[in-house]
Amino acid sequence: QVQLVESGGGLVQAGGSLRLSCAASGRTFSTYNIGWFRQAPGKEREFVSHITWKGTTTYYADSVKGRFTISRDNAKNTVYLQMNSLKPEETAVYYCAATTSGFDPKEKKTYDYWGQGTQVTVSS
Repeated sequence: QVQLVESGGGLVQAGGSLRLSCAASGRTFSTYNIGWFRQAPGKEREFVSHITWKGTTTYYADSVKGRFTISRDNAKNTVYLQMNSLKPEETAVYYCAATTSGFDPKEKKTYDYWGQGTQVTVSS
């Protein structure tokens, strides 16, 4: 089992940057694939990015490609999401999630564990 805690959210102007962190407890963190999702008010939770347990493979939603970068430091039990050139429509609660599954990383049902989320607000 793994517990996830997100941090790094906040208020930023359009075009600005934030780096989110997903800190995990549990000795087996390095065996988990990690995903980032976001949920805006009144909308479904949507996929943002994913990184495999070794960090060798990453996936991104088309809307964030070229602006967001996911990375991980297994020695620190932490996954990061660097977000650049943020847009107001990306205001949402951002969640990280963990899975040992190799199935579709873009599907919420793939993930077994979720954090509580961190709020990101992008002002125009």
